[in-house]
Amino acid sequence: MYEKTFPNKRFKHTLEFLKKHIATSETIFDLGVPNPFSKIMEENGYTVKNTKGEDLDNDQTALNTEEYTVFTAFEIFEHLLNPYTVLQNVKCDKLLISIPLRLWFSPAYRSKTDLWDRHYHEFEAWQLDWLLEKTGYTIVDRIKFTHPVKKIGFRPFLRWFTPRYYLVYAVKTPKK
Repeated sequence: MYEKTFPNKRFKHTLEFLKKHIATSETIFDLGVPNPFSKIMEENGYTVKNTKGEDLDNDQTALNTEEYTVFTAFEIFEHLLNPYTVLQNVKCDKLLISIPLRLWFSPAYRSKTDLWDRHYHEFEAWQLDWLLEKTGYTIVDRIKFTHPVKKIGFRPFLRWFTPRYYLVYAVKTPKK
């Protein structure tokens, strides 16, 4: 299914990483409204719950009221002003997060027509690692991958070999 959807490379890598670390018997709380990738997870046997479109910078109620064993946030943290507060309110021990990496040759994404579809953060990998550490998580696995585009130019050429996405699997650090 994901072979025919855009962005197929990102979906393929994310699904393979998810299958590597998370059993289909687990319940996933996927940050963000239902989306093409949450549908792909369901088609692959996962039970997925999503947020309802609330402003997650101000309202993390769903993180505390829903029942889930895995938390996912695929390309969501860059849209939040305060992902730290969200991570503080996650109530499970496993999470998968992917982010677009900051690229030196391309400015942060900003939609000209949609005021909500903007990137407040485009992280470097170490920044997400630090955020997870600071909120009590230990990274178990991570990957970076490129996202080539079918355009001609200097920046599209650089996207063929410059990693654009960073995907991590982390678990709650045991308290000492």
